[in-house]
Formats: sequence, C-alpha cells, structure tokens
Amino acid sequence: MDLDLRQVRYAVTLADELHFGRAASRLTIAQQTLSSQIRALEKRLGVPLFTRDRRHVTLTPAGETFVERGRRLLADAERLVEEVTHTCAPLRIDVVTEGLPSTLLIHHLRTQAPGLPFEVVQSHGLTAALPRLLTGGLDLAFGRPHSLGRPLAASLATMPMGLDPIGVIIPTDHPLADRDEIPLAVLAEHPLLVHAADESAEWRDWVDQAVAAFGLSVATRVRGHGRTSVLTAVQALGHPAFGRTTSHLPDGLTTRPLTDPVPLYPWHVVWNTATAHPALNRALELVHAYARTHHWHRPPSADWWLPQPDRDTLRATN
Repeated sequence: MDLDLRQVRYAVTLADELHFGRAASRLTIAQQTLSSQIRALEKRLGVPLFTRDRRHVTLTPAGETFVERGRRLLADAERLVEEVTHTCAPLRIDVVTEGLPSTLLIHHLRTQAPGLPFEVVQSHGLTAALPRLLTGGLDLAFGRPHSLGRPLAASLATMPMGLDPIGVIIPTDHPLADRDEIPLAVLAEHPLLVHAADESAEWRDWVDQAVAAFGLSVATRVRGHGRTSVLTAVQALGHPAFGRTTSHLPDGLTTRPLTDPVPLYPWHVVWNTATAHPALNRALELVHAYARTHHWHRPPSADWWLPQPDRDTLRATN
C-alpha cells in the first residue's frame, strides 16, 4: 500500500490538536477537506484512527501507532528532501501559546538574527510538544518539565530560562479589584476559575500545587486554548483566574499581583540533542542572553513560592 504523505501530515496534525477546526487552520485547508481526507485514509487502511463526537476527538490504539510512526516518516521525508536539494528546513519553535515569555523571544530572534529561518507553532503545552521534539518535528520548545508524570527522554536537554510572577485576572467590578496587590491568604476567600488546555499538564499541576499549598478553593475548571479563552471565561463567570499581569486586557478586566508569597512559574527551554538543527545553538545563545539581560532568572526580593521540584532545580543551577 502506498501512503500519501499529505494524508499522513493531516493525521499527525489532527492528533496534535485533537480538534478539526484548529488542525485545519494549521494546515490552511477547509475543515471539511480535512475531515474527508481523514475518512479516506481510514478507509484505505481499513481501521479507524480517530473517534469523534460533537465535543471530542481522540486517537484509537491504531491511531496512536499510526501517528507515532507517521511523525518519523514525515521527518525522514523532510531530511531526504534537504539532503537531495541541499536546503535546510527552518528552525521549528513551539511557543506554547500567545502572551507568554516565549513569544517575546520571537521578536528578539528576528531582530538579532534576521538570517535565521524559523517557524512558530503553538502546541498549548509541553505535553503536546514532546512527541514532535522526539521525532524531529520540533526543534525548540518551552515549558515546565517537572510535572509530566515521567522523566524526560534521555535525548532531551533542558535549560532554565526564567521565573514568571503569577498574579490574578479579575473583572473590574470584583471585590479584589479594590486592592493594589492581593495576598494569597486573601485570595483564599474567593473561589478560583482554573483554566487549562488538555495539552498543558504542567500548568494544571502548578495550579493544583498552588491551590493545595495556600488553601485556595476552585469554583470551576474550564478547558480551552490561549489567553483569549481565559479572558472570555473570566468575563463570563466572574471568578479570578491565575495569569500574567503584564499583558493587555480588554475593557472590563484587570490584573493584580499576588503576594505573601509571590507565586512563580518556572520556564525551561527544551530541545532534542539527537536531532539538533544546525541553527539550534545560535537560537539557544540568543534565548539565554535575552533572559539574562532581562533578569528573568532572578527571583523577586519579596518572599516567593515555587513547587518543590522546581525549587530544587533552581537551587541546583544557582
């Protein structure tokens, strides 16, 4: 049986997103086209690769096998073209989602290394990025590697990048909006909205540890992708949600820093030493220099908090 690499790419992208609309957007094709091509592939193989209903898309066991091998097949095909044509694929960088420290680095890379070709993708979490890092589908990713439920593969390397102070996003008419800053003991009096993508196991773990450490309560949990989804949920439900305090907000929302202690979210750069892109070292140098110049690695002078595994890593690298 001859496989159509285009259909393999469609299946791999759908497995990354587990959502036909987002996958079709990444592939720049119509959602109906993606759906029909997946059905055609499944018919050709004689087995279902995905199960889907109105709300969810999941991989079948056969789909998991197909996608794992399919990633390798696509990476091998790309390397073959590069060797024959003497061209180099762009560096593929996963920034997680919009509005995070990792996205600030993209502008820095473009200005400091204008000749460095790269593509930007959003996997919405390190959990989703790891399979593509392992097969060469990604060259660089960002995240918190201490909470994935298993050790990283031996070929993956990490570098601490920074400590991001986390505050809360709240409606402007919320009682907490009257404060300039919010001690965590005060936040405990107001149930939280917890927002996380399915792919973001490391963020959910951080939130759960913060909730347990400071006796916080959870009003509701919402699944979604990106900062816009978080803001929409806070506006609709009225509960405070953890978030960064430095990004632009729409009318009706505001942010406040958290104190006593300041909760920090640790960011790491992750890459595969076995499939290193020729431009990877240059990108890592620029990331490291930018983080140091902007003091991302430096904890605040006030009392601060990190989950214990992250604190141990910080202690080991200082």
